[in-house]
Amino acid sequence: MTGLRDVLQGYVDDGTLAGAVGLVARGDHVEVEAAGSADLERGTEMARDSIFRIASITKPIVAAAVMMLVDEGRIALDDPVGKWLPELASPMVVRTPQSQIDDVVPAVRPITVEDLLTSRSGHGWPPPELMTVPQVAMLAEQGQQKYGRDPQYVSPPDEWMAAYAEIPLLYQPGEAFLYNTGSDLQGVLIARVTGRTLPDFTAERIFEPLAMEDTGFAVPAAGLGRFTGYYGSGPGGLELLDGPDGQWSTMPAFPSGAGGLVSTADDWLAFARMLLAGGGGLLSPESVRLMTNDHLTPAQRHAGTLYLEGQGWGYGGSVDVERVDPWNVPGRYGWVGGTGTAAHLTPSTGTVTIMLTQLAATSPVQPRQMRDFWQYAAA
Repeated sequence: MTGLRDVLQGYVDDGTLAGAVGLVARGDHVEVEAAGSADLERGTEMARDSIFRIASITKPIVAAAVMMLVDEGRIALDDPVGKWLPELASPMVVRTPQSQIDDVVPAVRPITVEDLLTSRSGHGWPPPELMTVPQVAMLAEQGQQKYGRDPQYVSPPDEWMAAYAEIPLLYQPGEAFLYNTGSDLQGVLIARVTGRTLPDFTAERIFEPLAMEDTGFAVPAAGLGRFTGYYGSGPGGLELLDGPDGQWSTMPAFPSGAGGLVSTADDWLAFARMLLAGGGGLLSPESVRLMTNDHLTPAQRHAGTLYLEGQGWGYGGSVDVERVDPWNVPGRYGWVGGTGTAAHLTPSTGTVTIMLTQLAATSPVQPRQMRDFWQYAAA
């Protein structure tokens, strides 16, 4: 019988991965395995407490931070974001998705807080057939979109927002699911509403209460010995893209709500258990329900198939709505990250699955090692 370590070690042995940590929690029973190297250059072994760049599994955490502000009455889901993000107070929209960037019309309604949470603000990555339109080219050249895995190259939030305001929306607010940008806008929104930086707010309100001691937007000096290297697949094998003393060793000017966090398997498990506990005193049960339920129409899910496989979108993460594969349990919530990470929780069973690797994704389609891990966890 194949065990979790066998699943991970096989991909280390064939050179696909430098290393990985896999975690499957079923109630109080937690199975964790680490395989391979945390950093090939240093020759350090992977361990349960190794720290990873978690990329887009940052998104559910930042959405939870937004919902804390909703619970406190500081913002409402139907509030226009222009109150705090004046750069987006009067957005223009291209007449059709294929139109030139100067062929625009005013938005028919304001962008709301919920539009950001559901990735339907009108900005973001579109279906494949629209990847070459002018508006997407502008996104690709703008700050965080261009340097999503290079946080030290991104402009500070105010400068970043000013540049974003020059890009017309691809769709009217609420009309279409467009990936990624909504989460970065959530991070700026949190900072503007609270008057605090996103790192400070999330540390005080989420990481400290949940004892997520190794989660943040940079790795402190004391943690660099456990910080993993980050690799890409090259013609000669794995190639180092960022070392432990690289871009996450100092705080970035732009802390990305879409993918800027570092964390460990146990830290993300603590976050997942908070959601499974109905908010655990940090969030209201209603906020957890809203986060973990699908808000997309069938047409929006279909148009987002490149990113969503039999899934809808809650707040900050996907929600399984179809049994496309054995691991797709309706109601399973979570997401995947472009640095080779994935984290999900299933409210109906109390199961949490987390896989952390160090390998840059080259496509929105999830790789074989991730699918094998999910297959193991579903068995």
